[in-house]
Amino acid sequence: MSMDDADIASAWRSVPTLRGRHATLEPLQAAHADGLCAALGDGALSRLWYTNVPAPERAAAYVDAALEAQAQGRALPFVVRDGQGAVVGSTRLYALEPEVPRLCIGYTWYAPAAQRTGINTEAKLMLLGHAFGTLRCIGVGFETSWFNHASRAAIARLGAKQEGVLRNHKRHADGTPRDTVVFSILDTEWPAVQRHLQFRLDQSP
Repeated sequence: MSMDDADIASAWRSVPTLRGRHATLEPLQAAHADGLCAALGDGALSRLWYTNVPAPERAAAYVDAALEAQAQGRALPFVVRDGQGAVVGSTRLYALEPEVPRLCIGYTWYAPAAQRTGINTEAKLMLLGHAFGTLRCIGVGFETSWFNHASRAAIARLGAKQEGVLRNHKRHADGTPRDTVVFSILDTEWPAVQRHLQFRLDQSP
C-alpha cells in the first residue's frame, strides 16, 4: 500500500525502529545514555581529534543535544544495538530537507567490538532503505573530515561517490577548521547500491 503525502510528511518527523539480523536501530532516548557511555569504553574514540565522538562522561550531554536537534526538526537520531541487544553505538539522519527531498546520514560511531562486523553495513542498508523507500529521497549525503581517512574509505565502500571538498566548512571538536569531504548516493543509484550492500551483508558471519 503506497503512502500518501500526509504519511510521508509524518515520517519525516518520526524516528522509526529498523530491525535486521546484525543490528537494530531504535529511536534515541535519554535512557540510552548509560548504554552509550559503556559502549564508549575508555574514550579512545573521542581522542581522535578529527571526529565528533563524545567522551564517555559526555554521553548524556551528547544524547540531550541529539534530542534537541530532533525537537527542532533538524535530525532523526538512533541508538544502535547488536544482534544480542547490547547498545553498541549511535547514528542519525540529519540536514533534513523534505522539500527536496534530501538528507544526510552521519554522526555514526560504534564500540570497538562492533567495528568490522556486519553491523554498520546492515545499519546503512536499513537507513538508506528508509531514506529512499519511505521518505522518497532523491539524494542522500555523507560528510566527513578530510583527515578521517577511515571514514572516507568506509563511505566509498558503501557505493557513495565523492562530490568534492568544502574547505574550512565547519570546525572539529577541538575548534580547528574542518575541510569536509562530501559524498552522495542518488535515487537512481540506490538499486545498485542496495544490491552491493546486501551482497556484502550476506558474506558477514
